[in-house]
Amino acid sequence: MCTIFLHGLRRSRGQILGWGLALAILGAWIISLYPSILSLREQYRELLKAYPPEMLAFFGGVTDLTDPVAYLDFVFFSYMPIIVAIYAILAGSGLLAADEESGVLDLILAHPISRTRLYLGRLLALGASLLGILALTWLGFVVLLPGSGLGVGVGAMALPCVSLFAVLLLFGALALFLSLLLPSRGGAASVAGVVLVASYFASSLSHLNPDLQALDRVLPLRYYQGAAAVNGLDWGKLGILLGAAALFALLGWALFARRDIRVGGEAGWRLPGARRSRAAA
Repeated sequence: MCTIFLHGLRRSRGQILGWGLALAILGAWIISLYPSILSLREQYRELLKAYPPEMLAFFGGVTDLTDPVAYLDFVFFSYMPIIVAIYAILAGSGLLAADEESGVLDLILAHPISRTRLYLGRLLALGASLLGILALTWLGFVVLLPGSGLGVGVGAMALPCVSLFAVLLLFGALALFLSLLLPSRGGAASVAGVVLVASYFASSLSHLNPDLQALDRVLPLRYYQGAAAVNGLDWGKLGILLGAAALFALLGWALFARRDIRVGGEAGWRLPGARRSRAAA
């Protein structure tokens, strides 16, 4: 399993560096802007008053950009789940299905390796790649943090990344499960993407429309803490996200352990009775 894990991690090194360094540069730039925003406190307060209240409510009701939590949420953490989860969904949906659809997976399983070890090794590699991206992101923030005046410690700055990791792991596990349940990787990624977008908008619009709060309660991003985690993690919310990720991972393992492996060209949606119709023809 260790060999599978290291191989999966090596295959992801380009994505880790690409996503991680891009987010690290963005984080460093965000921290570098804070002193100028702090020096123009009153001007930014007047600017926010000019925005429609509905727009501010969509972003969590921010009223003061000089507040560290509000600033970090507004400029970074409020929208990061929907951006970085794109990678998690694509990586999760292709963790096994990509090799299966290309006809490689059946050749891998012809070697003396159990399905459980293959599944766990690749799943751990996915988790490690997400950790690598977020570790680089955190480094980008903390490089300029001490002299920024933000008032957030180096350790506290890692806590929003922990909450973000739980969200990304959940969507990666969901995409993996769907790739083993649905006939194609593309279909799995699409369904997971719909859940992601629906959760993002339901969580944001629930501040405006109380009728959406019931839907929001069953969607993942309600339990994402964002920059508020710098004041301490809510372990209950974190546990819900990690527990849901573990559930989808277990369901995916159960499907993978007993399924017939497809070979290249077999992926795709089939209508009931289509095979019988072709045979009759």
